[in-house]
Amino acid sequence: MKILTKGKYYGSRNSEKSFNGVLLSHYTYTGNKTDWHYHENPYFMYVLQGNMMDCNKKVKTLCPSGSLMFNNWQESHYGSKHSVDASGFHLEFEKYWLEKNGISLSLLEGSQLVRNPKVHLLFAKLYVEFVLSDNYSEVSIEIILLQICEALSDLKEKKSNKIPTWIEGLKELLHCDTSNLSLQYLSEQLGVHPVHISRAAPKHLSMSLGEYIRQDKIKKAIPLLLDSNSSLTEISYQLGFSDQSHFNRVFKSYLNTNPSVYRKRLNKF
Repeated sequence: MKILTKGKYYGSRNSEKSFNGVLLSHYTYTGNKTDWHYHENPYFMYVLQGNMMDCNKKVKTLCPSGSLMFNNWQESHYGSKHSVDASGFHLEFEKYWLEKNGISLSLLEGSQLVRNPKVHLLFAKLYVEFVLSDNYSEVSIEIILLQICEALSDLKEKKSNKIPTWIEGLKELLHCDTSNLSLQYLSEQLGVHPVHISRAAPKHLSMSLGEYIRQDKIKKAIPLLLDSNSSLTEISYQLGFSDQSHFNRVFKSYLNTNPSVYRKRLNKF
């Protein structure tokens, strides 16, 4: 079986930058299906455009635009493309970088779709620095990388603790339900008392329900902003914001810039 060494992916490489044991790259995916293969290093694939599917021996995972997929170096897999055009942003760690920064290799185990909005927003910031690539990008990237690892470590720690079975159902509702969510509605759907949700959810989500919902909306905004066919007003309503002004305020609170500036910065690709 083929082993892809550092920086090697199927497709056409558009840009690549290396930072002391970490490799960032932007690829256009060309073929409809890859061969079965391993990777030398663990990496994340942030799908910027199109629909991809990641397949290993256990599961096939659909990865539409905006998805964040982690692939372990120990996992054999293949990828397939399910749209005319598709592209992605890769973050690849060499093992010595993890060891140098005191990050256990066991932090990055298995292959999985990462859905936590906090991690997604960190990748949105990382991608901006990758595109800008100015005099301040390297130190910004190093900080964001450590923040990503810290967030993943926190998620792993919480996963190892006993979590109520309804928490996963709650996440599904928060990720997929576009209606006006209320505590009563969540209670009815989950069969859990509202008071219990209000006490337990922040503990297991690492943030309040409102914060989680807002972050998830901004997570969904990134691939929409990469598509120039949609106006900011259309994106605002699609995400469930009352108006564009509200969308602008929430977006800026997380990414320190407004959506129009973020979109312009990414026009490079």
